[in-house]
Amino acid sequence: MSKAKTIDSVDLAGKRVFVRVDFNVPLDSNGTISDDSRIVAALPTINKLIEQGAKIILGSHLGRPKGKRVPEMSLAPVAKELSNKLGKLVAFTDDCIGDKVKAAAEALEPGQILLLENLRFHEGEEKNDPAFTEKLASIAEAYVNDAFGTAHRAHASTAGVCDFLSPKVAGYLIEKELAYLGEKTGNPEHPFVVILGGAKVSDKIAVIDSLLDKADTMLIGGAMAYTFALANGRTVGDSLCEIDKVETAKAAINKAAEKGVKLLLPTDNLIAKGLDFKEKSVAETDTISGNIPDGWEGVDIGPETIKAFSEEIASAKTILWNGPMGIFEISECSKGTFAVADAVASSSGTSIIGGGDSVKAIKKSGFSDKVTFMSTGGGASLEFLEGKTLPGVAALDQE
Repeated sequence: MSKAKTIDSVDLAGKRVFVRVDFNVPLDSNGTISDDSRIVAALPTINKLIEQGAKIILGSHLGRPKGKRVPEMSLAPVAKELSNKLGKLVAFTDDCIGDKVKAAAEALEPGQILLLENLRFHEGEEKNDPAFTEKLASIAEAYVNDAFGTAHRAHASTAGVCDFLSPKVAGYLIEKELAYLGEKTGNPEHPFVVILGGAKVSDKIAVIDSLLDKADTMLIGGAMAYTFALANGRTVGDSLCEIDKVETAKAAINKAAEKGVKLLLPTDNLIAKGLDFKEKSVAETDTISGNIPDGWEGVDIGPETIKAFSEEIASAKTILWNGPMGIFEISECSKGTFAVADAVASSSGTSIIGGGDSVKAIKKSGFSDKVTFMSTGGGASLEFLEGKTLPGVAALDQE
């Protein structure tokens, strides 16, 4: 299997290097960055390029402006935050293509940094439009992709520019993501325990299918567990489920049995009435084993399940967790997710958090500093775990 070359395999001294980073950070109502983890994740690559004496041009998207200039989605606040973190000026341009941008890029001295405005202010970015791509590539001489969160998209800045720039290599973040989500789960140290949650079986079915070939144990929680409960002939009341995916869940149960994989589903659940996600509240809760009555919906795994899941996690040498166990955003419904976070963090094995809501959950639980690796990708993580080729990785120089 080929492997993308990294910045350690090339000398970029004196070159203008276009670096695709993932600065799609959350901003509060005041335009202040509320979670800087994606900026922090890019620092090792940026610092390496500074050390090499590269002329660094950073490009990213923020939000979904759909090809229009949306002031609230400007990357200007990121330039300030990045300047603070690096302890040096990060220049900012109010566009990502054009004569003014090209002039700013060509004026860079070795070790200097320029951050471009939101790439998605142009329709050509997501469309991978050749004219836009060529203009974007024209400001640089080499390419580094360190934006794993968008590596599953064949956009201008993740794939198209690779037709014009060379060398084209991976940054440290992508290298790390590929190592943990690829090598550590592709050839795991056993026992390998996979924890899957979240809302939909349909979002995870290809991941389930792929990981059943490698896992020793699979723990299923979240709303997707109610679809599995239906597959086992149980009733789920008003719980979120996918009736059209019951046969898919049955097929997964059968495959686990054939492969000798221990597939654990919740034996008890926290159920609720009067759930108001907007207000983050529930009117009434109860814990129940077996069938969920009409008028109630499952919102978390129960204490028996927490104990069983935690015991399995404690015995693991490799753990992959993707998806919360319940509606962790509501405090009454967060106990299962936070207990799993505690068990994962307490494990002596390699613990990998597979992006998306799982990362939010483990951060909220307070255990994020005790896990081995947290992926920065949501959709990219899932597609990679499914075994799909990521366009943003395939476009790079291979070893």
